[in-house]
Amino acid sequence: MTVALTRLAGEFVATLDYRSIPQRALATAKNGFTDCVATAIAGAGEEVTRIVLESIASRGRDGEAALLVGTERANAPDAALVNGVAGHVLDYDDVANEGHPSVTLVPAILAEGEALGCSGADALAAYVAGYELWCDLSMRDADPHHHKGWHPTGVFGAIAAAAACARLRRLDAERTRHAIGLGASMSAGLTSNFGSMAKSFHAGRAAQSGVLAARLAAAGMTASPDALEHAPGFVAAISPHGKIDLEREPAFGREWGIERFGLNIKLYPVCYCCQRALDALFALRAARPFAVQEVRRITARMSPTSALILKNHRPQTGLDAKFSIEFALAAALIAGKVGLDELTDAFVRRAEVQALIPLIGVEPLTEPDPEMPAFSLYEEVAVELAGGETLTSPQVRCARGHVGNPLSRDELWQKFRECLGPRFAAAQAQRMFDLLQNLERVSALGEIAHALAPLRPARAAG
Repeated sequence: MTVALTRLAGEFVATLDYRSIPQRALATAKNGFTDCVATAIAGAGEEVTRIVLESIASRGRDGEAALLVGTERANAPDAALVNGVAGHVLDYDDVANEGHPSVTLVPAILAEGEALGCSGADALAAYVAGYELWCDLSMRDADPHHHKGWHPTGVFGAIAAAAACARLRRLDAERTRHAIGLGASMSAGLTSNFGSMAKSFHAGRAAQSGVLAARLAAAGMTASPDALEHAPGFVAAISPHGKIDLEREPAFGREWGIERFGLNIKLYPVCYCCQRALDALFALRAARPFAVQEVRRITARMSPTSALILKNHRPQTGLDAKFSIEFALAAALIAGKVGLDELTDAFVRRAEVQALIPLIGVEPLTEPDPEMPAFSLYEEVAVELAGGETLTSPQVRCARGHVGNPLSRDELWQKFRECLGPRFAAAQAQRMFDLLQNLERVSALGEIAHALAPLRPARAAG
């Protein structure tokens, strides 16, 4: 029998009590806020962020919510859009459940939460509500959604953000159900747009859609009571091969997906499909140093899904390069690291980078990771040297930053500090970091915007 998924989701979100959420789940949510704010500030100067910022009519000195990318404000839906684009453009934000939860949830929650005067505890409860719905939906299909061309961040993100904003507004179960149904109708995002400006727009648009869906539901707009589970409804529509499970009762509030799957925080600002291979290559080179000039061939062994997503085999721009395993491994060997400095058009086009890229290929590993079926059980890298020797890396099951190999608080701080950049004093960055890591103590989300103001560099005199 088909489960009443839309109704049960609405009831869960509407009745979720902050005090019932496990502490480990709250800690994960705080890391999501911390990482997303950092990547949004880092993405403030990107061209697509500028384009989106200049396209919104509501920006100015007054507005419902702060823009993380500057000193202006905007209405909450527009602020969620801009901050979501900025948070995703560098592809440095966290990953879980086939997509990027925080970059849709956090911009929507910060914007709408500031407009409503919500507390940090409200924000954390909203985040968990959205995450749990996203997690349930993403697990109702046996096949990776990327195989059909869907970008889960834009597809699940709009629904999750709608649920989060419904929780902020304290909508009843019926109004929350409508918000979720409206979010489902605004879900969108295509993998064909990976490696372009449109990918980050998926995240920003999902955040914006979540805010709008909750506002429209609060104002009286309705949606189908079974928008998620209806025979030609959301779950069926996005399924790659129609192998969907609509009979399983959701475990909302009894089991916590956020505790099981957590967040995988990126150590490198490239697609998550590159992270394990990079760890493998760095480990190999540390154990057996070799020069770039010795390399005859490099083979990355990974899942077919990862190889499909990493579609840019001869990248020419920083955006292209984020979805190129060839670039990621070439950059690692030439620069000795893969950070924001390497994801520039100039670095990608360097002669030695372009010369190394054709020497790098992929071999499939078909045994899936039971926790993340789109990924192989492990990844490894093999390097053939000019003298005939072939070196094979350790098998990497969990990338650094993965929930099974998490970053320490100090490592998370180091990433946060890198994202804020040299323009900001360490003490100023530390203040913001501590505020986000203790979000439950924030009485009103406007404090986040207030704390951001000193982080922005003062205008030079004269």
